[in-house]
Amino acid sequence: MKQHLRFSVGKRWVLSLAIICGSLPAFSQYGEKSSSWEIGATIGPSNFLGDLGGNAGKGTRFIKDNNFPMTNLTFGLYVSYQPTEWLGFRLAGNIGKLEGDDAIIKGKGGLEEARKSRNQDFRSKFTEGLLLAEFYPTVFFEYDPSDIFHKLRPYVVGGVGFFKFNPQGKDPITGNYVDLTPLSLEGQGFAEYPDRKVPKLTQMNIPLGAGVKYFMNEKVSLSLEVIHRQTNTDEIDGVSTTYIDPALFYKYFSVPKAQLATRMANKNVDGNPAHAPGKKRGNSNNDAYYTFGIKLGIRLGGGGESYNNSTRCPIRF
Repeated sequence: MKQHLRFSVGKRWVLSLAIICGSLPAFSQYGEKSSSWEIGATIGPSNFLGDLGGNAGKGTRFIKDNNFPMTNLTFGLYVSYQPTEWLGFRLAGNIGKLEGDDAIIKGKGGLEEARKSRNQDFRSKFTEGLLLAEFYPTVFFEYDPSDIFHKLRPYVVGGVGFFKFNPQGKDPITGNYVDLTPLSLEGQGFAEYPDRKVPKLTQMNIPLGAGVKYFMNEKVSLSLEVIHRQTNTDEIDGVSTTYIDPALFYKYFSVPKAQLATRMANKNVDGNPAHAPGKKRGNSNNDAYYTFGIKLGIRLGGGGESYNNSTRCPIRF
C-alpha cells in the first residue's frame, strides 16, 4: 500500500515537471543571435568642397559650391562586423581624386568674380582609411530583425579617418602639373611667416553620412550612401591665406624654382589689384569633400535565432 502511494506521488511529480518544462520557453528570456561579418566593394563619384571653383556669390564649403564637372570616381573595399542587426562597425579603404578650378565659375558680377579672376586650379589623388559606426534605427520597429530577405534599411554612419593627398597645379606656361607643397606658395616655412607651417600631406578627417541598404537575399546587399568628410587642413587645394611678395621665392629657392613658384602663386592674367601681395588668396576654413557610394556587400555568416535560457528540463520523453 505504501509502495503504491509512493509510486502515485512520484508519477504526479514527473507529470508536473513535464508541464513546467514545456512551459519554460514561454517565460524564458528570448533573444536573437544576429552577429555577422560582411565584406564588400564601393564605387561612386567624389567631389571637392574648398577654395577653388564654386558658383555665384560668396564661396562656401557646402553643396552650394559643388561643381559637377569636377566629379571623379572613387573606389574602395571594406569589411564590417555587426554584433546586432541595429549596429555595425566598418573598416574601409578608398582611393580617388579631387579637383577644383576657378575657370569653371560662371561670373555674374558678384563676389564670385574675384575667385574667377584668381584663375587657380588643382588636382590631388587621395587614399583614405575610415573607421565607421553604422546605426540602423528601423530595426527596432521590425517584427523579426533576423529575417533580412528583401528588407530595406536606412542608416546613419559616422566615425574617424585619415587620408593622404598631394595637391598639384597646372603650370600656365608648360601645361604640366607640378607639386604645390614644395613651392611654399603662401610662404609656408619662410621666416617672414612663422605661423604658416609646411602642411603635412597625411591628415585626419571626420566622416558623417547616411544611406539605405537593400538585402537582395540573405547574403547579398546593395547600399546607396553619401558620406561627407570634414578635414582638419585647408591645404588640399594649395590655397588658404594671402599672396606674398614674389621676391621671397628668390630668397629661399633657386632661380628656376623661384620662377615656377612665382607663376604658380599668382595666375591672375587681367592685372586685378585684388591679387596683389598681402591680398586674400583663399579662405582659412578647412577643406571638405564627399562621396556618393554604391556598395555591394556579402555576408559571411551569422543570423538565426536562439533561446537565451540556461534552464534545462531534467527529463526527456
